[in-house]
Amino acid sequence: MTAFLQTIPGALILLVIGFVFLIKGADFFVEGASAVAKKLHVPALVIGMTIVAMGTSLPELSVSVTASMAGSNQLAIGNVIGSNIFNLMVVLGSCALFSVLEVADDTIKKDFPFSMVCAIALMVMGLIGGEVGHLDGVILLAAFVYFLLSMLRAAKKSRNQAALEAEEEKEIVDIPTWLCLIYIVGGAVAIKFGGDWVVSSCTTLALKFGMSETLVGLTIVALGTSLPELVTSVVAARKNELDMAIGNVVGSNVFNILLILGTAAAISPMDYRTVNAIDACILLGFSLIVWLMCAKKKSIARAQGVIMLLLYVGYLAYIIIRDGGIV
Repeated sequence: MTAFLQTIPGALILLVIGFVFLIKGADFFVEGASAVAKKLHVPALVIGMTIVAMGTSLPELSVSVTASMAGSNQLAIGNVIGSNIFNLMVVLGSCALFSVLEVADDTIKKDFPFSMVCAIALMVMGLIGGEVGHLDGVILLAAFVYFLLSMLRAAKKSRNQAALEAEEEKEIVDIPTWLCLIYIVGGAVAIKFGGDWVVSSCTTLALKFGMSETLVGLTIVALGTSLPELVTSVVAARKNELDMAIGNVVGSNVFNILLILGTAAAISPMDYRTVNAIDACILLGFSLIVWLMCAKKKSIARAQGVIMLLLYVGYLAYIIIRDGGIV
């Protein structure tokens, strides 16, 4: 069976199955998460920045912790910075193609700036001493606890207001709690395996058609760990759960730096090289561009989404040339 999956027909079959799992898994995941938000009278933005963000960050967590335990922490840093750039430019940009993304004031004033502070903190830690060490990892994890507690406080603060608004809504489909949990857990499992299968099949096809392993790693594998964020946010945008789509991206980027790199650094110190600093600067630059887009009109329109996607294409071309990934 394994040998068949290494062939072109087998890889194509696995690719189709993987995409079905991804799309349907994201569909159920968003449905369950939005139902939980309504039941608990918690804003979809908060759910997106916590439950959904944590669920879609599982691939990055798996890759980075595994790399850390194996002593390959360069993979951990590159994976997180690359995934954050992808989340910001491709995931949000793609969502904007489906619907104008209205951005809440709190996201512009608090959440987005906090994600940029996290990126700056990582860059400063790396530049001091040329590594992100055990103490840095503990600091990042402590910041993650602070972030989580602030989200819980925000949920508690808005709960009364959301409850009053819910009383005025007459046509809310009440999904049983047990079914919500099945949707969330089942959807997350489907997203995880769907992403794995898509990456595996795409890697097989790319190598069969003569792409170099370096190029595959820079493109397909990087895309693979961010597929959950992409599919979940696009599905959320299509379901008009726009706050959840934005919250998923911002929350995932914060999770990736604070929780994932914090855990990886706590396990084993990570070398921080010049190339990491350059990519971190690019992440900050892109973050500033998107934040200014949001601050100007409190939304991300289709035209801005196209600009974000084109900027990512330019970045992708740059890293392929920089790392000698062209066949």
